[in-house]
Amino acid sequence: MINKQEIGGLILRVILGVVFLAHGAGKIQGGIANTAVWFDSIGLPGFLAYVVAISEFAGGIALILGLGTRLVGAIFVLIMLGAIIKVKLAAGFLDGYAYDLVLLAIAAHLSLNGSKLYSMDQLLFDGRGEGKKVA
Repeated sequence: MINKQEIGGLILRVILGVVFLAHGAGKIQGGIANTAVWFDSIGLPGFLAYVVAISEFAGGIALILGLGTRLVGAIFVLIMLGAIIKVKLAAGFLDGYAYDLVLLAIAAHLSLNGSKLYSMDQLLFDGRGEGKKVA
């Protein structure tokens, strides 16, 4: 029987996946080299733009499919921490990091709890890798 927590996890996983897929696609379509130049301008190595864009794009797809949810969630936590600390914090809460904080919280939830409902992880591994302790 499907419970409310599983449905909530599915909703969070798919929505976060769509948001990050869109952000990654935007970076790629807008010219990843332009994003790399911007990264350099804020004191980050330009190559990180490629890492972030690919992580957002591929990670968004992975979350939508429910593949590696905990790992992708952890990666997104790191990306959002970097965005908040390096870019958004100076702008304040409402005009700066409020939205990013919500994405960080969702990513942290998925990293800690996973989301098995209608996931590739569940289909491929029958739930063995999701939240199970190895003896």
